[in-house]
Amino acid sequence: MESKSNVKVQTALAPVPIAMVSCGNELNSNITTIAWTGIINSEPPLVYVSIRPTRHSYSIIKELKEFVINIPDEKLIFEADFCGTKSGKEIDKFKEAKLTKQKAKIVNVPLIKECPINIECKVKEIKKLGSHDMFIGEIVAVNANNEFIKENGSIDYGKANLLTYMGQEYFVANKKIADRGICLK
Repeated sequence: MESKSNVKVQTALAPVPIAMVSCGNELNSNITTIAWTGIINSEPPLVYVSIRPTRHSYSIIKELKEFVINIPDEKLIFEADFCGTKSGKEIDKFKEAKLTKQKAKIVNVPLIKECPINIECKVKEIKKLGSHDMFIGEIVAVNANNEFIKENGSIDYGKANLLTYMGQEYFVANKKIADRGICLK
């Protein structure tokens, strides 16, 4: 008897990070929560966010060519869900979700102050893929709450209780089980 069954073709990669992507400027901004994001290159440091062209944030990012990937922790579960299910065409998500705009170091897009990690990006390329377009962004600055920064300057992700997404459900990913290179020891 086989121990695996073939299932419906789906976006089955899991877990994936939850990203609250801010865009716009101080006066006209928006937040969209997505799980379609990741790292695609290290030198230069490149990430992507995939957004449907019908989303309000899509046209803002396409026009201004900047965005911030704000990584929420478990304390922001309601706000993350809210910003992913409500349209910024109709409401000010910063105001309605009671989130604080914070000036970024490089880009003109506001950070979400409450998120422990903020990744400032400048759009390098837009790829049309089908239901979504992929915005490839170069990381120009990374901001993290001081309490999550190690002595060597890297981020201690284990302390941050960051949100992940799997199959329409939210999870927290903070249990460290080993360091990279364990096989080399």
